[in-house]
Amino acid sequence: MNFANKITYLRLLLIPVFVIIFYLGSTGVIISGFIFIVAALTDFFDGYIARKRNEVTTLGSFLDPLADKILTMAAFVLLATTGLIPAWSVVLILAREFIVNGLRFIAAEKKIVISASFLGKVKTMSQMVAIVFLLLSPLNATILSIGIIVYWIAVVATVISGVEYIYQGRELLK
Repeated sequence: MNFANKITYLRLLLIPVFVIIFYLGSTGVIISGFIFIVAALTDFFDGYIARKRNEVTTLGSFLDPLADKILTMAAFVLLATTGLIPAWSVVLILAREFIVNGLRFIAAEKKIVISASFLGKVKTMSQMVAIVFLLLSPLNATILSIGIIVYWIAVVATVISGVEYIYQGRELLK
């Protein structure tokens, strides 16, 4: 197992720690915010290291996006349980992820690669930023306000990019 894959495993191991600490009150939420930041940074580093060392593996290509989705979705579900974000918006985000991943699976079966779009990248970045701000929101009201604004930007980007992927993959669905 190469170093990049070990970093991905670390991110997977941080997810249950993140979830458990989240439930330790407002201090736990803040600490979980820092754990989320560390986990999100591992996403950047594992990909960078794998490409730089020319150690991209099938296992890493599978685990990396899986770890990202589990981490992000866990954060959104936890935040919805606090009432900071509405559950229906989390359902929209989850639905988009399942639909796009399904399209990618169908495309892969046909040896077609569906690359991340610009809006898909905006979606990912805005989701990560929103999660960090929302997790750190017990620190002060300004952080909460920024988190809420960025969250709604993320929801809009998520929906629009989902529609974009469906439109681009419409031939795959025939």
